[in-house]
Amino acid sequence: MHLKIDKSWTLFLDRDGVINKRLPGDYVKAPEQFIFIEGVLEAFRTFSSVFKHIIVVTNQQGIGKGLMTTGQLDLIHNKMMNEITLNGGRVDGIFYAPALDSQGSFLRKPSVGMGLLARKQFKDILFKKSVMAGDSVSDMIFGNRLGMKTVLIGDCILAKQHPELVDFVYPDLLTFANTIDSNIKLKS
Repeated sequence: MHLKIDKSWTLFLDRDGVINKRLPGDYVKAPEQFIFIEGVLEAFRTFSSVFKHIIVVTNQQGIGKGLMTTGQLDLIHNKMMNEITLNGGRVDGIFYAPALDSQGSFLRKPSVGMGLLARKQFKDILFKKSVMAGDSVSDMIFGNRLGMKTVLIGDCILAKQHPELVDFVYPDLLTFANTIDSNIKLKS
């Protein structure tokens, strides 16, 4: 399957396990704990030349659990943005859901609140011309509910368990970025 992408498209990205290394059983609570996955900074350079908007949407229930503050999360995101910018990439917006999973927040993926907030801020976002890249079922449901194309980053076993949710599967962001050829087509 090929997907023609031009500068009118938006890329939505999950954070933990996609951009940075996940801390098993814990949360990234300080900038020094935020470690980019290999190849991510290079991938952002490619994405920045292809997509009109690049938006990070991330569930951060560590705030709801009282394990970190929004100020600490801002420091983490500032580090992320600075490193991406220094390496020739960009992020146009970051949206996060601080609520606990048990609270059923409309912002928390798989609910679509963060996507709607992004479109409110960037009025030219069209979900049918958007891609959601993430590593979880909730990321894929989020993308599907908004009518986006979905890219599962990580294990293809999850894609086989939920084929109705996943359009493309890649082991990491760099592999995904490298599939966008000079004709700006996404190849599966």
